[in-house]
Amino acid sequence: MTTDYWIAAGGGAVIGLAATLLWVTVGRVAGISGVWGELLSPAARDRGWRVAFVLGMVVAGVVAAAVAPSSVTRSPAPLGVVAIAGLLVGFGTRLGTGCTSGHGVCGLSRFSRRSLVAVMTFMLTGGITVAIVRMAGGWS
Repeated sequence: MTTDYWIAAGGGAVIGLAATLLWVTVGRVAGISGVWGELLSPAARDRGWRVAFVLGMVVAGVVAAAVAPSSVTRSPAPLGVVAIAGLLVGFGTRLGTGCTSGHGVCGLSRFSRRSLVAVMTFMLTGGITVAIVRMAGGWS
């Protein structure tokens, strides 16, 4: 196996470990949209662990860029498209009552049927979107 596979496997293991540690220590699911949503709420009660979690993600990104610069790439899409996509993802996470990390990493590991349906919807919608963009001659 190439180095990229080991980096991906290590990243997955670290995500699983982080989700497990958050569940064991704080009793909360590591759903990024929920962590961010409550952190930005003016009435956030438990801001401390949320700030630590977000800072941990930033530090992990910086370390990944330093250790394996080839794993960090630029988006082939223009900034405006990325911004619109981000807003649509934010809308989708509220509509789906969670995001890929909350449903995909934490919900599936707890055998949640609701999370299974959400993840199947994410994957199907993502696949259809990629197919449409490629047929339209968009980013590869």
